[in-house]
Amino acid sequence: MAGTVQQGTATTTGERHRLPIKTLVSASIGNAVEWFDWTVYATFVVFFAGQFFPSENEALALIGATSTYALAFFFRPLGGLLLGRFADLKGRKAGMLLTILLMAGGSMVIAILPTYEQVGWLAPVLLLLARVAQGMSLGGEVSNASAYLGEIAPPAHRGRYSAFFYISTGSALLAASLLGVLLTSTLSDDQLESYGWRIAFFIGGLLGLIGMWLRRSLVETEQFEENAEKARATKNPLLQTIKHHPKAVVQLCAFTLLSTLSYYTFFSALTPFAISFRDADKTDVFIALSIGTALFVALCYPFGKLSDHIGRKPQLLIWSGAMAVLIIPLSFLVQDNLLSLIVVFCTGLGLYALMASIAPAIMSELFPTELRATGIGAWYNLTVAVFGGTAPLVITALSDAGHPLWFFVYVAVAAAVAFAVILTLRETKGTELR
Repeated sequence: MAGTVQQGTATTTGERHRLPIKTLVSASIGNAVEWFDWTVYATFVVFFAGQFFPSENEALALIGATSTYALAFFFRPLGGLLLGRFADLKGRKAGMLLTILLMAGGSMVIAILPTYEQVGWLAPVLLLLARVAQGMSLGGEVSNASAYLGEIAPPAHRGRYSAFFYISTGSALLAASLLGVLLTSTLSDDQLESYGWRIAFFIGGLLGLIGMWLRRSLVETEQFEENAEKARATKNPLLQTIKHHPKAVVQLCAFTLLSTLSYYTFFSALTPFAISFRDADKTDVFIALSIGTALFVALCYPFGKLSDHIGRKPQLLIWSGAMAVLIIPLSFLVQDNLLSLIVVFCTGLGLYALMASIAPAIMSELFPTELRATGIGAWYNLTVAVFGGTAPLVITALSDAGHPLWFFVYVAVAAAVAFAVILTLRETKGTELR
């Protein structure tokens, strides 16, 4: 048809392509809800830890609550495998509805959970079950939404469609942080401990219900419909990814290794590093992080569009190469100075946007349709659990040993590994999905 962009074709004509904004927001909102809830948990854990664990020992209560947070990470690969396979069998829409239901349900459950004082050890058990559901949900959300965005996008615009996924992530992180500022500035510590933290989880659950309502209008992808029978006939899908697509598995694990370490470096590790080891002002650190996060969100769409012009591979090579070279010098720039902190966070998160903006496109382009959600779900989430889930432990261990800078060497090595593996990627700009 003249003047249009046909889904599933690599050709474009003169007319400007119009993005299906409602569809893209509906597909991406689950990721926003997921990360909003995860950030809320980390932000308010100091206030509710004593509600679910014996409050006589504040340190042990906090350890119990943070261990529950960490344990949920290790259910991500299971969620990615099971919910990814569900999406390969039942459809991307069904998979995305299930993942957001689990996340919203988990958040609502936490918001109304009875306390340790009321039901004893049943309280932390119920908290753990809610977090496990959310961990599995997050594992499934990445694979299912990535597959959906990749499959609905015209080949010439897949990078632009992909960008919405991490625009939602950055927006959710900002919203959760701002909510934390609002509640901590308007409520006393006693109010936050008794009911304030519940407000945050309730809002997360409410956002999830809105996301479910939006996702009901999504249409199943043509790619899934055409390959549904093939997916149902596929036995041992995880084994199939290793047996028939080993190169794709290695490539996915390599750039996910650096991606997850980049995320935890700039969204988690640098804050305590700056405050504890560089005596930076807490307010300055959070201002710099907020500015860097806003820049990250602003850059995702332009970088997604850029990849549709120059290709995915050059963008990934710039990201991984720059991280390998700059991460250690950036760590020395972390000082008790707002301008230097802004430079560090904006540089790091600006580079991270090069990769994050096109992550769903890259991952979707690695596996065929009948294995796409399973392959992404299992191997992406396993890598995140192993390297992301252990990142706080590595940071703490190195800091306790008196070598906090070694963590940045660790990230530089990961960047070098990722760069070497990315060199083996084939360019997929404008190509059909397999």
